[in-house]
Amino acid sequence: MKVTQAIILAGGLGTRLRSVVSDLPKCMAPVAGRPFLFYVINYLRLQGIEKFIFALGYKHEIIEDYLGDQFSTLDYQSVIEEDPLGTGGAIQLACQKARDRNVLVANGDTLFKINGNEVFSFHSENRAECTLSLKPMQHFDRYGIVELNNNSTVRDFKEKQFYESGLINGGLYVLNVDGFLAKKFPSKFSFEKDYLEQYHRKENIYGIVQDNYFIDIGIPEDYSRAQEQLKQPPPDLHKIDKSWTLFSDRDGVLNEDKVGSYIFHPHEYIFYDGVPDAFKLFSERFGRIIIATNQRGVGRDLMTVDDLNAVHEKMLAGIEEKGGIIDAIFYATSVEDDDPIRKPNLGMAVKARQQFPEIDFSRPIMVGNNISDMEFGRNAGMYTVFLKTTTPELTLPHPAIDLAFNSLPDFAKAL
Repeated sequence: MKVTQAIILAGGLGTRLRSVVSDLPKCMAPVAGRPFLFYVINYLRLQGIEKFIFALGYKHEIIEDYLGDQFSTLDYQSVIEEDPLGTGGAIQLACQKARDRNVLVANGDTLFKINGNEVFSFHSENRAECTLSLKPMQHFDRYGIVELNNNSTVRDFKEKQFYESGLINGGLYVLNVDGFLAKKFPSKFSFEKDYLEQYHRKENIYGIVQDNYFIDIGIPEDYSRAQEQLKQPPPDLHKIDKSWTLFSDRDGVLNEDKVGSYIFHPHEYIFYDGVPDAFKLFSERFGRIIIATNQRGVGRDLMTVDDLNAVHEKMLAGIEEKGGIIDAIFYATSVEDDDPIRKPNLGMAVKARQQFPEIDFSRPIMVGNNISDMEFGRNAGMYTVFLKTTTPELTLPHPAIDLAFNSLPDFAKAL
């Protein structure tokens, strides 16, 4: 089963964070230079989530302005609580706008790096109404614990106290919308107390253990911890080895760009000087090399996919002749900016990791000549390299750019 829509609960007041973050919704607390919500959205996108519903409340205008400015190509909608509805009421309100039968529900102040494919498949195979993602913890008193039966259904919820070890509710659920809405809850209620704790013996409510990265910024100590853990260290090109992946745009990076038009035929495809030789070096240093290119000309019926493939055949032949390798080419043909495949959206990154599961998004570099390329890289957690081939006048430094070079061969020489 593929889950492609998420509800993010982003209406929290952040009362316990007021000593360090004042006058902001909790999910907008700055972490390593960005609102915490940035990390939540983009991790879920890398798990295949394409559509979002934001359940908003306190100071919702701040979040709406941020989404409109920084995520203008995201497919999303919002619901706004005029009065606090509790976690259950907020989810219920958002579910009324859901387009999919099953949705992922996440908290905007918690980052839990689940394996989406694993969790979604588990939910489907068990025909669950709700699946909780559970995080194993040791020596804690901030959370209650969840106990499971042998068949992974939820047996019980235990109150918050000190535990030597246990499974905590990571606040991330796969939820069957119809089954949940059929309960006819009041408009204001707690998802945890009034749904999970009341219905886990009556309905198919399951838990799946995910021993992956987890951070909840709800208290100052963990908020400070997030600052360090989510900070990306400066790029060090000398550390690149076969565990790294190189993502690259095509036009204006590998080949001369046709400004205001497209490369329709192979004879129009002209490498920049030194590019095929640069790919020989890249192939020696990187484990995978991926081309990720927006090709709107196909969507506009100005060329066909066969035309595009013919151009790529010429590109591949020129690189292979010099001893270089390209492992895969992904392209977005849609004319719509909110298409999930089109950069800066993350569809091509998701496809790359589906084909090459070993890709670690803390160890790729995205090379491009447009800010949309840089935003694609940033959204995926990559380092970014900007080439000044078509926009040399761009003002640097830029928040989306780690390194800049005049050309792709210049970047290759820096390795």
